[in-house]
Amino acid sequence: MAHEVRVETFTARMRRRTHRVRIGLRKAAVDYFRGDGSDWIALVALLLAVPAIAAGTMAAPLWCPPSALVLPIVAAGLLLRPSSVLLMYAAAAAALIVEASVIEEYANVPVVTPGDILVVGAVGFSGLIIAQFRSRVGVPWRRGGTMLFDLRERIRVQSKLPGLPRGWHREMALRPAGGQSFSGDFVVAARTNGGRTLEVVLTDVSGKGMDAASRALLLSGAFGGLLGSLPPHQFLPAANGYLLRQDWTEGFATSIHLVLDLDTGDYELISAGHPPGLQFSAGTGRWEQKGAEGPLLGVYDGAEFEPVKGTLCPGDVLMLFTDGLVESSERELSEGLDRLTGEADRYVASGFHGAAWHLIEAVAKDVNDDRALLMICRD
Repeated sequence: MAHEVRVETFTARMRRRTHRVRIGLRKAAVDYFRGDGSDWIALVALLLAVPAIAAGTMAAPLWCPPSALVLPIVAAGLLLRPSSVLLMYAAAAAALIVEASVIEEYANVPVVTPGDILVVGAVGFSGLIIAQFRSRVGVPWRRGGTMLFDLRERIRVQSKLPGLPRGWHREMALRPAGGQSFSGDFVVAARTNGGRTLEVVLTDVSGKGMDAASRALLLSGAFGGLLGSLPPHQFLPAANGYLLRQDWTEGFATSIHLVLDLDTGDYELISAGHPPGLQFSAGTGRWEQKGAEGPLLGVYDGAEFEPVKGTLCPGDVLMLFTDGLVESSERELSEGLDRLTGEADRYVASGFHGAAWHLIEAVAKDVNDDRALLMICRD
């Protein structure tokens, strides 16, 4: 029985080879962006830029001065490994020597001055320090920005509140200190007990901004794993034990744990050194402080946390926040609470939808501290 032999056409072979080349280039580009690939492409490009700049200096020294060599040197410090950076600097030094020896003075202006040599040398030394620092940390420059972006997005995703059933509204606003993208305040939340219970933990890590962001990321992941895995009254003791095991120099945190029954509106607030919550009662039209007792997290082992109970009736609002919103070196906690409730009264008639961000802007816009505000409303 004869077997049919299929002959591959030239077009098919070229299409397959083109596909392999395209996949290889894509993989190389992704590896380079992530910092896993070789830096030879950037090295070759920068090495070619050196003679190009030298040629420009020889042709028009007034428009292309020798100090223009700092441009590829700066790029080398950001993109290349330390060994490649040294090769790049050797090429730049050779270009300066050629420019100084080949070209004579134009219009009585020396082409290469001692100042040019000092500028190029100083920039080269700074670039080498940057390259060595990146190599020691293990984060290439082209990957560092992406890692920071991933860090910010991970904290933001972990702070996202779950959807609530009809008749409930929730919103969260977070403003890091100094207009940064990273904060020491974070929220973890989950629907437990078959979706009938909402558990929310608002935490303020010691420090602020970038100083507290890495610890906030670690704690938010740990707290998110604990939330819903333990009975509500065991959450803060477990979180306290976890924080103590980290043995950080500045390792304390404040936290408040809300356990809300979405069917009845009954809730418990369990606090660990956190500012009190504020509840607006639609029946009386007044704000009431809901302050539970409990020590800071990460201070001592065996801490006990006593809950405070309450009920959210239709039209009621519960606000939880961090101390940056209501307390500062220039005002006491009581003054900050009065100011927050005074601004919140403006939204009683129109509703609190979209009010969290505006309240932070009105109460603590220029405060140099992390600020977070969580609102739970029963329509």
